[in-house]
Amino acid sequence: MDYKNHFDFMKNRNKFFMTSIAILLIGLIVLVVMNLNYGVDFKAGTSLDINMGQAVTKEKVDQAFDSTGIKPAVTTISGTNNDHVSARFDTILSDDEIKKINSTMVSTFGDKVSQEVNTVSPDIARELGFKAMIAVGIASLAICIYVSIRFEWRFAVAAIIAILHDAFIVIAVFSIFRLEVNLPFLAAILTTIGYSINDKIVIFDRVRENQRFTKIKTSEDLSNMLNASIWQTMARNINTVITVLIAALCLFIFGSEAIKLFALAKIVGLASGAYSSICIATPLWYLLKNKSLGSKTRAAAVKE
Repeated sequence: MDYKNHFDFMKNRNKFFMTSIAILLIGLIVLVVMNLNYGVDFKAGTSLDINMGQAVTKEKVDQAFDSTGIKPAVTTISGTNNDHVSARFDTILSDDEIKKINSTMVSTFGDKVSQEVNTVSPDIARELGFKAMIAVGIASLAICIYVSIRFEWRFAVAAIIAILHDAFIVIAVFSIFRLEVNLPFLAAILTTIGYSINDKIVIFDRVRENQRFTKIKTSEDLSNMLNASIWQTMARNINTVITVLIAALCLFIFGSEAIKLFALAKIVGLASGAYSSICIATPLWYLLKNKSLGSKTRAAAVKE
């Protein structure tokens, strides 16, 4: 099949690069100025998960907290019957404060109220943050080694840059819109890295196969081969991404409040991974390979 009349991804690579750079710069500026909106997992404090035993409104819950004099930083109502309250406090509550909140909720909403307490100390918060960075670093390094062994170093460089691009896109979106970052968010980042490399491996495997049967002498030959490889794998990539996106969307729409942000991070990461596989990773490999191709051409000219 002739792919010359299809959209030329290599020709438009600079547009893709500029779009990604713009998004990443905005996210980086917001990240530096305002930092991430850390949840209790990465920020010292106390969170209460309260089963109210009946449907409640946020207004009544806020009034109950106000009467205790202990106001949470964030309060969310969830559950199929709006009977579950999640309250996050930026400080570590004492046992007396926790008992006071519980007795107030029981007296206000009835004796079916039960609560679960989760407290994170400053040391644990710092340790979790450090281990989160280590986890992402190890995953990225392992992928880089794997791709280098299976393919070549140019594929590894292109893949790792694109994967970091995907991870930071998710971070940028959460930073820009001030969405809460917690342990499920980290799980979404690591899952994004896994799905992202899968998309890239599919395209890179086809590129490697097409290299064997294509005589590449010029930049145009290289560009045509890469565009053909992308279009040959397009249907498979689209079907894979749509399948996983449907599952993530279902989690976001029908899941509880506790899992919505995880699902949202997954949706952003999957979309970014599909985009970067075609518009970032492959053009990056093109630039690296084209430079090598130019070196060989110059060397041949010198010999002549």
